[in-house]
Amino acid sequence: MKHLMIATALTLSLAGAASAQTMLTVANWLPPSHPLVSDLIVPMTEKIAEATGGEVTANILPAPLGPPPAHFDFAVNGVADITFGVQGFTPGRFKTTNIVELPFLGETAEAISVAYWRVFDAMLKDAGEYDQVKVLGVFSHGPGEIFVKEGDLSSPDVLKGKKIRVGGGIVHEVASALGAVPVEGPSTKAYELLSQGVADGIFFPYESVNFFKLIPQLDQAIAVPGGLYNTSFYVIMNKAKWDSLTPQQQEAIDSVTGEALARMAGKMWDAADAKGKAAMEGEIDIFPATEAQLAAWEGALSPLVQAKLDEAAETGIDAQAAYDMLKAEIATETASQ
Repeated sequence: MKHLMIATALTLSLAGAASAQTMLTVANWLPPSHPLVSDLIVPMTEKIAEATGGEVTANILPAPLGPPPAHFDFAVNGVADITFGVQGFTPGRFKTTNIVELPFLGETAEAISVAYWRVFDAMLKDAGEYDQVKVLGVFSHGPGEIFVKEGDLSSPDVLKGKKIRVGGGIVHEVASALGAVPVEGPSTKAYELLSQGVADGIFFPYESVNFFKLIPQLDQAIAVPGGLYNTSFYVIMNKAKWDSLTPQQQEAIDSVTGEALARMAGKMWDAADAKGKAAMEGEIDIFPATEAQLAAWEGALSPLVQAKLDEAAETGIDAQAAYDMLKAEIATETASQ
């Protein structure tokens, strides 16, 4: 009888321990080798498990549940517990991302991403665009540069008439404002677009040119101080799943996400950009933008910057104040690096 009581107690204890554990499902639409997965999402899940003492663990799905634009709603609807993606994949849905995607913001993804999180936490979240989910992090990739197959890169009109592959977000409008012909297409189709002559060039950070094996398709690049654009990313969690966690578990997860996640993401992108740029040595000639080009581009893009701030202000936030805070925080972070 005594042994039965001990066995029963042990069974109940194990059942209680098992019930206290939570396994989170993480959706993924990128190759496992992409640094966004291998050097950010995987370490994030490890940090969550460590911070919660193993009470909250995660399983990253091996195959996509659907196309990249669907991933935000996968978290909203509970198809997956955690998802990540690019706000610009669903044009018009996220207006506050305009603040961080504007040109000439900063030289490192770390400084931009940390500043972005701070502005998001202080001001942008008040717009309500993410009220249906728990935001674990927002961040930006490294500065977007100009890559082309051939031609004279010294003129301010270097992009006029060129077919440039672009992704989602403000980059499409940046290309148009500079006289280029935007060619829409996912990153995975970039090689095809360039190799078949559908596009003459691409706007990308150094990392992406290397990762998507585009170096053989390109000859020259223009390095733009502060970047010609940035792309905003999110990492979010289903709200019901978040609410099911204990306050202690939530506090633990908050300690390794938010600004900490933004900083980790920025460092990841910067390391990947350095690796990508190194791979271009002897393959792609990189020229700094000239003063004449910068003056012309700043003038051409100034109306777009104001239009994007006005659009962000439609959400009810003080867009100019958010933009000013972002630039000030980027300067502070840059000075400390």
